[in-house]
Amino acid sequence: MHDFCIGGMTMNAVGIDVSKGKSMITVMRPGKEVVIEPFEVSHTDSELIDLAKVIQSLDGETRVVMEATGNYHLPIAWMLHDAGIYVSVVNAMLIRNYGNNTIRKGKTDKKDAQKIANYAIDNWTELPQYFPEEDVRMMLKNCYRQYEHFSKIRTMMKNNLISLLDVTFPDANRLFSSPRRADGSEKWLDFIETFWHCQCVCGLTPAAFTKKYQKWCKKHGYNFSEDKALDIYASACGHVCVMPKTDDTEFMMQQAILQLKTVSKTLAALQQQMQTLAEKLPEYPVVMQLFGVGPILGPQLMAEIGDVRRFHSKKVLVAFSGIDAPPCQSGTMEVRSRSISKRGSSSLRRTIFLVMSVILQQKPLDEPVYQFMDKKRAEGKPYKVYMMASANKFLRIYYATVKAYLDALDAE
Repeated sequence: MHDFCIGGMTMNAVGIDVSKGKSMITVMRPGKEVVIEPFEVSHTDSELIDLAKVIQSLDGETRVVMEATGNYHLPIAWMLHDAGIYVSVVNAMLIRNYGNNTIRKGKTDKKDAQKIANYAIDNWTELPQYFPEEDVRMMLKNCYRQYEHFSKIRTMMKNNLISLLDVTFPDANRLFSSPRRADGSEKWLDFIETFWHCQCVCGLTPAAFTKKYQKWCKKHGYNFSEDKALDIYASACGHVCVMPKTDDTEFMMQQAILQLKTVSKTLAALQQQMQTLAEKLPEYPVVMQLFGVGPILGPQLMAEIGDVRRFHSKKVLVAFSGIDAPPCQSGTMEVRSRSISKRGSSSLRRTIFLVMSVILQQKPLDEPVYQFMDKKRAEGKPYKVYMMASANKFLRIYYATVKAYLDALDAE
């Protein structure tokens, strides 16, 4: 049961249901009192200015609440914050799970706006205030989003190309173990651009192929080995190619190769841009000193976490990542679920898991996270349990280390 006032001041909960280019708004007070019936606003400059004036005219303390909806909420959240209004952007899952015990299942924008307003009233003192990200942080985060997008496309294109290789040059993608270059190029991909079919190799004599391979290595800047050339020749001649070596086959292969090389170059350019942006952030040097964090994962971490000081405690950062264990309560007994909540940033969880994988692989005996990880493994904890527990510890160390560093910079 909530009072209508806090400290003698009237509470105005502005619930905003955001969609692409427009929002549904309502204003409510405790006791389900509707101050302003739901109405629609387009995300144009003039209509958002008018909305800010309406909200500013309300008597009492006013808080605006909306769901985090990709980029759709950014224009209205930024505009209202800039007008000096208290804005809170909350995880959509929190709203979705709020009031789920209702019998009526109807869903409309008006009802959603009212549900958000009621959520604001019931969680008034815990509503986190929204602060727009700095330009560099926003660019870094969006750059990482593009990187994730093209990474998925690259995986799809690579799988497609390998399926074509299965009928033209089986296992050609496994001929080389050379790492990917900074420009995104890879030896196996450059190789099959020239030798796209088994017959491109075994149609020659071993000596002729070795000579041609040597010229190819020199042209592309790769190391040449005669033994490697003979291994490639043996592999090519040891497979049966289902698809014939024709112009049509070459066309399909070259198109698949071109698309994969293009997206690989795009990823390399995005990675370089992320590095450039991350270097502009004040916490860059201290983040890059954390074990398991390198030139790829470091910018990703900073992109997803943002300014660590926006989280008022380590626990809040852990919850934001979604690797906290949700409470499970029944009557007077409360237990902790063995699973993680997964309510936060899935992108951050993926990045942290990759950091944990690096730590597990390299086994730094003097590193606190690995010591904790090794202890949990010795206790017989399952893989996912000790990895997520270690990720939790890593985030707490990240929070304490980065916050202390930034606070020290501000004190200078």
